[in-house]
Amino acid sequence: MGVSKAVKSFYNLTRGTSLAANATVANTFWRRLAGLVTRTQLKPGEGLVLEPCQCIHMFFMSYAIDAVFLDSKNHVAGTVENIMPWQVSGFYANARSCLELPAGTISQTLTRVGDIIKVTDEFTLPKT
Repeated sequence: MGVSKAVKSFYNLTRGTSLAANATVANTFWRRLAGLVTRTQLKPGEGLVLEPCQCIHMFFMSYAIDAVFLDSKNHVAGTVENIMPWQVSGFYANARSCLELPAGTISQTLTRVGDIIKVTDEFTLPKT
């Protein structure tokens, strides 16, 4: 039996666009440490939200992603587009979490600093 995983959705209220309908929550040390390293890709609509998080690294990753940093009120505190393997993002002092998304999501959704993001607790995936 594995550990159940919480899943959230993220909708940009400012732009009227969906960032992720299915974002797994990584809110423990071990889940944040593993991050996306074991994934071969993120599909459209998928994501990983790191809580708490003010900076990310791409060590041991094999593909680029977009990252949206959110403050405690779910306003966009920073964005990083197409961050490549082995790179490190900037540090976002006001960030409380980071939503990791498929590369290209930020430009496709026109997400910008200051946008308001609606976060919804969707469901919990069953233990496997």
